[in-house]
Amino acid sequence: MDCLPSSSDKKALKSWFFIDKRVGCATRLDPMDLKSSHTSPVLTDPPPMNKAILGVHSSLLPYSSPRAAFSPCLLLTIPRKKTGILDDVRSSGWLDAMKSSSPPPMKITKAVNNEYASYDADVVYNAWKVKYPSAIASFEEITNHAKGKRIALFLDYDGTLSPIVDNPDCAFMSDAMRAVVKMVAKYFPTAIISGRSRDKVYEFVGLTELYYAGSHGMDIMGPVRQSISDDHTNCVRSVDEQGKEVNLFQPAGEFLPMINEVLRSLVERTKDIIGVNVENNKFCVSVHYRNVDEKHWTTVAQRVHDVLKDYPCLQLTHGRKVLEVRPMINWDKGKAVTFLLESLGLSNCDDVLPIYVGDDQTDEDAFKVVTEGHRGYGILVSSVPKKSNAVYSVKDPSEVMEFLKSLVTWKKSSAL
Repeated sequence: MDCLPSSSDKKALKSWFFIDKRVGCATRLDPMDLKSSHTSPVLTDPPPMNKAILGVHSSLLPYSSPRAAFSPCLLLTIPRKKTGILDDVRSSGWLDAMKSSSPPPMKITKAVNNEYASYDADVVYNAWKVKYPSAIASFEEITNHAKGKRIALFLDYDGTLSPIVDNPDCAFMSDAMRAVVKMVAKYFPTAIISGRSRDKVYEFVGLTELYYAGSHGMDIMGPVRQSISDDHTNCVRSVDEQGKEVNLFQPAGEFLPMINEVLRSLVERTKDIIGVNVENNKFCVSVHYRNVDEKHWTTVAQRVHDVLKDYPCLQLTHGRKVLEVRPMINWDKGKAVTFLLESLGLSNCDDVLPIYVGDDQTDEDAFKVVTEGHRGYGILVSSVPKKSNAVYSVKDPSEVMEFLKSLVTWKKSSAL
């Protein structure tokens, strides 16, 4: 599909993707500056918004503008011809995407600027909150819409139920969060949709009351209470750890040998880079660079590029300081939500209100699905302003837990 922007779109993109040196936002490439070729796409995370991006002067509040949904035209491309680190990595936007995917907190070293920096940050954040209001402050509005409807709850894991940590193997959810998720699953059908492997996220959560989708929705274990459409040819009956019959759906099953091959290559090619963590998430491979010195990020990107150039059927996406290698198939977290709603017998029902809570770029497809036609709500977990398909926001996992508690309290009281 040709997704080159028009001349007017190009001007709009150029006005958005630039460097604000005062607050340290990373630059973004104009897709028109990239040469087209038979390449694998790189999906980047929108950078946090500052005052210039928001178009807000400190004396002009509130701010309101049309929501910008993710466009396929924002795909960056990877040149196939190897012409050196600068050409292969920097000119293709990899390094910029790596920097913008998880920017560090703003640091002002001069004390005299602290008050102004704090004021500016508050202005930008308050303006953003007008567009993405707090799900907690707006809870009555949400529940008013939910009256007479069946809520279906979908949750991301990292950054949503657990904090983002330096070591991805230590992203444990708290006992308090586990208790709340267990309680909410008692009242609403609840699923966790994560970029982790399904087995790994189940180990972290450890609750049998939930449904689990790993590898960004490419490995789903859901209920068999309802029939599944014939379109899902990769869906088979299986049993879970408790011997309960389930539907196992793996749309990328044929890519598994290729993913394992790439996993081995990436482990070998990055083993000499201090801080790199290559994680096997079954149908995708995650290359974490959170603990890598930023001066070596170019090397990380180049090594990943050198491996991927031989696999045109794979794509690269950017998360929060992680490069993720995934099969290039028409499947994402949004389609996983649709599949689970169908499995639960809740698709195409006017009395169903789906809610999705997540923090990362890969959650945007799910936000788009649940909010389509004003059917449900997407809730973005973020402490910094950024563009999203979500409707509401919460700051961090502690506010996610508060929102889930409120849902349970509301459900209990409405049942009286």
